[in-house]
Amino acid sequence: MTEPIRLLLVDDHQHAREGIQELLEDYEEFEIIGEATNGLEAIEMTEALQPNLILMDIRMPVMDGLEATKMIKFKYPMVKVVIMTVSDDITDLFEAIKRGAQGYLLKNLDANEWYSYLRAFAVDEAPMSQNMATRILNEFTNTRKEKKPTPLSDRELEVLQLVAQGKSNREIAKAFFISEHTVKSHLKNILNKLHLDNRVQLTSYAYSKGWIE
Repeated sequence: MTEPIRLLLVDDHQHAREGIQELLEDYEEFEIIGEATNGLEAIEMTEALQPNLILMDIRMPVMDGLEATKMIKFKYPMVKVVIMTVSDDITDLFEAIKRGAQGYLLKNLDANEWYSYLRAFAVDEAPMSQNMATRILNEFTNTRKEKKPTPLSDRELEVLQLVAQGKSNREIAKAFFISEHTVKSHLKNILNKLHLDNRVQLTSYAYSKGWIE
């Protein structure tokens, strides 16, 4: 049996933590190994418990989730951080991604969607949501710069176009008649070439360079 994904839950509201526990209790793939009520506790518990994945609220006392995410990703880059939020404020989301978060989850998603997204984040297969893709497009529509030279191959640029549309690895593979493994390899190469960490960073960067049509 595969080892469960060790999850640290960070939220200053007890009812929120209890609600998330209830959402995930039916899924043996996740094991909640600890709970923190602020960013400072999250850092201390990350060091002590070594989680695979952290669910991080943004607004908290002592230290907020954005600062905690930055410090955790600096010390423990292999730990994945997913921001939890009640709204999809684009400023907060961009800031979270810049600080190293893998993505975000809206607190009002149903249990099945929570599970699907969390599992995808944990195994590096999470597509960018259509909502996020649209917001990034709108953010850069009026500020797009002249197209800059790119170190990416033609196929990598093709993959990038679909990533920016919020397509999953499976959808990209189907579009190009290639395997999902090949898609993962392309994405890994793209991120390595550009020194980026995730799809949202990649999409924002590509828009700023004029690489996305």
